[in-house]
Amino acid sequence: MNITSHGAAETVTGSCHLLEVSGKRILIDCGLYQGSRELEERNQQPFDFDPASLDLVLVTHGHLDHVGRLPLLIKQGYHGKFHCTPATRAVTEIILRDAARIAEEDHDRDLRKARRQGRESQVLPPLYTEKDVDRLLERMVPDAHWDKPLQFHGIRIQFHPAGHVLGSAWIEIEHDGKKVVFSGDLGNRESPVEADFELPGPCDAVVIESTYGNRNHRTQRDTIDEFARVLQESLRKDGKVLIPSFALERTQNILYVLRQLQDEGRIPLTPIYLDSPMGSKITRLYEKLGGEFNFDLEQDLRQGDRPFTPENLFITATSGESRNLNDLKGGAIIMAGSGMLSGGRIVHHLKHQLWKESTSLVIVGYQSPNSLGGRLIAGADTVRIFGEEIAVRASVHTIGGFSSHADQDDLLAFLAPTGQAHVHLVHGDITVMETFQKVLEEQGRKATINRHGQTYPVGH
Repeated sequence: MNITSHGAAETVTGSCHLLEVSGKRILIDCGLYQGSRELEERNQQPFDFDPASLDLVLVTHGHLDHVGRLPLLIKQGYHGKFHCTPATRAVTEIILRDAARIAEEDHDRDLRKARRQGRESQVLPPLYTEKDVDRLLERMVPDAHWDKPLQFHGIRIQFHPAGHVLGSAWIEIEHDGKKVVFSGDLGNRESPVEADFELPGPCDAVVIESTYGNRNHRTQRDTIDEFARVLQESLRKDGKVLIPSFALERTQNILYVLRQLQDEGRIPLTPIYLDSPMGSKITRLYEKLGGEFNFDLEQDLRQGDRPFTPENLFITATSGESRNLNDLKGGAIIMAGSGMLSGGRIVHHLKHQLWKESTSLVIVGYQSPNSLGGRLIAGADTVRIFGEEIAVRASVHTIGGFSSHADQDDLLAFLAPTGQAHVHLVHGDITVMETFQKVLEEQGRKATINRHGQTYPVGH
């Protein structure tokens, strides 16, 4: 067995790991690079392995940084199947159709602008189209179940619950007495929605994400208490509460917590607008599929309750309905994408609401320091939105602890039963991985920060 990381090596996004087993080549995930322009330019580059040489592709979950380059594998010669859980296939379809639509719209806009300037030959085509997504979905097989391993030429492949997002899995691959575990993304064990990840057993190697390998999250109780206080104070001003939220997982967590706070009488029954078409689609999947959430939530779903539907929830499906929220009178909670304020409907709401003292911006996800969200958290007096300088008079609140990723204690708990397994660190900022590597080495473990394209024999 040999492991080579072709993505999420020495960086957070672009997860893509190749396992060579007895002459067979198995790829685990093939995600999009996200973040800086330099990182995103990697998406346009050819793979540094031959997709036609792959025998199998396994998918841990539906986040774009794990599935965003899957259609490119087919375009560049892969002829096989893609195996995942049923829920991951459903999530991936929504995520990739949306990504393809946006890419095509961006390309058409850039092409129109370039034609006016006589430089249309410089405009790159979209990474893939919806037709490419259709071709992927035809070959995406939802046959990975928690209680039934896959068999492939004497290689045993078992998916296990990862507790990260709907359908998420970590994968155990075993052959000829050797066993390797790929964590995918592991969940926060204090998630208000997801059940805890399943623990692995002894193995030879673990390829593990390390997003928060250098720190621990606030407790869920403290997080929800702070969230409730911020909402109470904000709604007393009779203004708008803006919550930027990722469509997958974060939206559902926030909706569930809002419903709980309403049921407990901790926040008033104010209108709540979910201004995210993709977020509403995925929320319906959460209600329909279920089966892997915490006990209380599963009980609610079985009894026909709708735990992701707080009172006074309104879905704004069209862009026109979204624009109408700008003229809304009185207090309201508006949840909209994108979670990192890099685009989407939330940016339009910021343009129309940031300059009002009655507005509150509640940030529940990571913001890079130089992004719009990062500047707002740092206390910027003005920000530039759509070419216009906007005064920041709104109150800005950051609520930590809603992360869907495992923190350091969670990662250590996952690794504890794996015996003397060699730990391969991926999917993290380099400084974070260096800190986590030191923690593991102090425990007497072998820990390696995987380098992009470097091959590591399993068990060495």
